[in-house]
Amino acid sequence: MPDNVLVAFDGSPLSERALAYAIENFPDIPITAIYVINPIDSVIDVEGGGLPVAADWYDNAKDRATRIHTTATNLAAERDTELDTVTEVGKPARAIIEYADDHDIDQIVMGSHGRSGIDRTLLGSVAETVTRRARIPVTIIS
Repeated sequence: MPDNVLVAFDGSPLSERALAYAIENFPDIPITAIYVINPIDSVIDVEGGGLPVAADWYDNAKDRATRIHTTATNLAAERDTELDTVTEVGKPARAIIEYADDHDIDQIVMGSHGRSGIDRTLLGSVAETVTRRARIPVTIIS
């Protein structure tokens, strides 16, 4: 049984399922939801469909992170669970693995993918990379 669980949470339906899985399967263990601001999103605007203004992308990304953390916290509260949230900046797979290594995380739970279509092709599979490179167990929810 793990002592600390990290859930990759990006607001997608699969990340919501991953969070629910972690809460249900690790009810008495501290859970942290991580959201990674990916600088590549300043070039590929995944939400707006166009190129963002460079000065605005980080502020917009921080606002999105806040909304995502609120969603995660509310989902956990509905299940009477407290949740820590953290935002990192960088390549998502690398940031998730580094956070786990640096914070004594011993279980990662994540959705099989958060994006689809061209974004997934261009950026690669975060879940696949985390699974291959993490030194701890990774549970993939699909």
